[in-house]
Amino acid sequence: MKIHNATKGTLIAENAKMADTFLSRLKGLLGTDNLSEGEALIITRCQSIHMLFMKYAIDAAFIDKTNRVVGLVKGIKPFRLSPIFFKSSFVIELPCGGINQASLELGDLVEIKNPSA
Repeated sequence: MKIHNATKGTLIAENAKMADTFLSRLKGLLGTDNLSEGEALIITRCQSIHMLFMKYAIDAAFIDKTNRVVGLVKGIKPFRLSPIFFKSSFVIELPCGGINQASLELGDLVEIKNPSA
């Protein structure tokens, strides 16, 4: 899947995966060694994240049901918790610097394209 910042016309991720089942949401990025540039993980039904037992820091963009950015956390480190974003419907986990690279800001519209759909 590809994720775009429709407001700014920038690419957020060209290789995004979806965690939308109980097990995939539970696992998230646990057990991975890194998240490469251009990669992302979308976790559905998510208002906050934890970094317990993670090996590396990430950026996280929290998105509401209208696909608007309602929260941004840059460089969240292992063994930390994000704030809770009550309006969030899902989160996009990105490599550190991904938020700046895509020029993401609060209120931006995010577009997710699934090439197989």
